[in-house]
Amino acid sequence: MTQSKPAEWIERFARFGYAAKGFVYGLVGILALQTALNQGGQTTDPNGVLYEIIQQPFGQVLLSFVTIGLIGYATWRFLQAFMDADNKGADLKGLIERFGFGMSAVIYSGFAFTAIKLLTGNGESGGEQSDQSAQHWTAQFLSQPFGEWLVGLAGVIVMGLGFYYFYKAFTGKFRKELKIIEMTHQEEKWVMRSGRMGLSARGVIFTMIGWFLIQAAYQSNANEAQAIPGTLETLLRQPYGSLMLGVVAAGLVIYGLYMGVNARYRRIRPPQADPRQLLNLGQ
Repeated sequence: MTQSKPAEWIERFARFGYAAKGFVYGLVGILALQTALNQGGQTTDPNGVLYEIIQQPFGQVLLSFVTIGLIGYATWRFLQAFMDADNKGADLKGLIERFGFGMSAVIYSGFAFTAIKLLTGNGESGGEQSDQSAQHWTAQFLSQPFGEWLVGLAGVIVMGLGFYYFYKAFTGKFRKELKIIEMTHQEEKWVMRSGRMGLSARGVIFTMIGWFLIQAAYQSNANEAQAIPGTLETLLRQPYGSLMLGVVAAGLVIYGLYMGVNARYRRIRPPQADPRQLLNLGQ
C-alpha cells in the first residue's frame, strides 16, 4: 500500500534521525578510542560530542543538520511510544517496550535541546557536566524518603537495560527490526556482526552505569553515580584499562555504523492516522 505524504515524510525524518544518532555515537567512540591509544581525544557522551562538533570549521552548519536529525529521532521514538508505530501492543511486554521508547524520546529531546542551546550560544561543554548532573540528581533522590531504594531501583532498571542489550546482541533479535531481505548475504553477515558488537558495547556501558547507581544507593553517596564519561574513565583506570576502553570505544564506533544501517534498512511503519491525533493523547 502506498504511504500517504505525511507518513512518507515521517519515515524520512526518522531515517535521518537514525543517521544523526549513528554519527554522534560514532564520534563518542572515536574520541574514546583516541584516549585509549594516547592520541588525544576524550571520554565524553553525546552532549560532549555536540560541543566538539560546533568547535570545528563549519561546525554550526554540521550541528544544525545533527540537531534536525536528533529532533527526527526523538519524534520517531514518541510515535513508537504513544501511537504504537511498531505494533508492540498493549500487553505488559508491549507497554514496557513502549515505555522504553518514551524514555528514549525524552533523552534525545534533551540532546536536541542541548544542540539548540549551542547553536544559539548558550551551551556548555558536556563531558564532566554529564557526570555532575548524574550526581546532582542522585543526591536529590537520596535526600527523599526511601531515597536509597529509589536510586537502587533506578540502578537495577539501568543494569537490566544493559543486560537486555547483551540479550539482543547474542540472540540476534535485532534482525527483526531490519529489512534483511533487501541485503545481500555478505551485507547481512556484516550487519549482524556490527549489531552484535555495537549493542554489546552499549550493554557494557549501561550495566556499569546501573552498578554505579546501586553503589550510590548502598553507600548513600551520590558521588558514586557516573554518566557515560565517568564510566569510560573508570574503564581506563582498570588494569589493562587502555585495552578495555579501546574495545568498548571500538564497539561504540561500530554501534554508530550500525545506526547508519538502521537509517537505510530499519523497518519503519509511520502511523497512517492524522498526526493531529497526537494532540488528543493527553485529553
